[in-house]
Order: sequence, then C-alpha cells, then structure tokens
Amino acid sequence: MRPAVSTPVLTLLFAVAPTAAFAQAGGDLNEQQQHGRQVFAQSCGICHLQPVLGVKTYGPPLNKTAAAGNDDAMRAIITNGTERMPAFKHYLKPAEIDAIVAYVRTVPVNTSPNAPKQGEMR
Repeated sequence: MRPAVSTPVLTLLFAVAPTAAFAQAGGDLNEQQQHGRQVFAQSCGICHLQPVLGVKTYGPPLNKTAAAGNDDAMRAIITNGTERMPAFKHYLKPAEIDAIVAYVRTVPVNTSPNAPKQGEMR
C-alpha cells in the first residue's frame, strides 16, 4: 500500500513550483539581475509568471522581448502602470525597477508551441 501525499507537502510543492519556472532563466546572473529576479518574484510574479500546472496568469509572460526590447519603455510601464497594471512608483525604488528590467532582459523567449505569445494573457 502506498502512503498518501500529505496536504502540507502538496502545498509546498505548489508554492515552490512557480519560482522554479523562472529560476531557470539564468545561472550566470550578475548581482543586479539576481536582485531583479528576487523583486520580480515578490512584486511581479503574481501576475506575470508563466502558467504552471494549469494556473493562468493575469498579465502577459515577460521575457527579453517585453516592451519591444526598450528598457526605458519597460521602466515607464513599471513606474506608471497601465490601465490593467498598477503603478509601482510608490512601492519600488528606482534601483529595484532597474534591477527588474535587467533581470527580465535575461529571460529567454519560450518557444514551445503551447507558450502564450507576448501580450497574450491566459
């Protein structure tokens, strides 16, 4: 007879799985990019991490092609928000926003056939 998997183990698995998906984006990150990955996980991941185990995202997945590759445009979007995204100018410091931009520029484009396209939400 196989033992059943406990609820706390499953909860931990589902809590860690989304961070594992974006952590693959770079083992060679510099200090600013590592900080950006951490801030992204805390402030942006709830909406922008790619779907894991059937979970849908509210915002589009972000990668190095986000904001047409324009760092200034990405900074402006993060700072001032959009109609669907809150502004982070009162929550994040400029250095944290720069770190997020630096990190997102390291995230490769997902080319799998089931991957949502840039700007597409699931």
